[in-house]
Amino acid sequence: MARTANDSLKITVTLPKALVRRLRKQVPARVRDQFVAHALEESLALAEQTAVLEETAGVWKESDYPELKTPEDIDRWLAALRGGWFERFEQRPTRRA
Repeated sequence: MARTANDSLKITVTLPKALVRRLRKQVPARVRDQFVAHALEESLALAEQTAVLEETAGVWKESDYPELKTPEDIDRWLAALRGGWFERFEQRPTRRA
């Protein structure tokens, strides 16, 4: 891997021919690096989120939270949580210039 400007690394990857043709057709050469970096960033974020969801699957047990059994129960809980935040926000000291 070679270092390039902006603290970037240049790497070599092998891609299917059809995918490279689609990339070349849709994305101008001068912005392909940015396009691929953005696509990779999104894909990695999704993979990381999926891994966290898989690791935490089963942590929430309905029996531990009987007060949140129904959608209405959850709505009430959220309203109370948000209401408390709004009251604290409204009571905060204000700065005067």
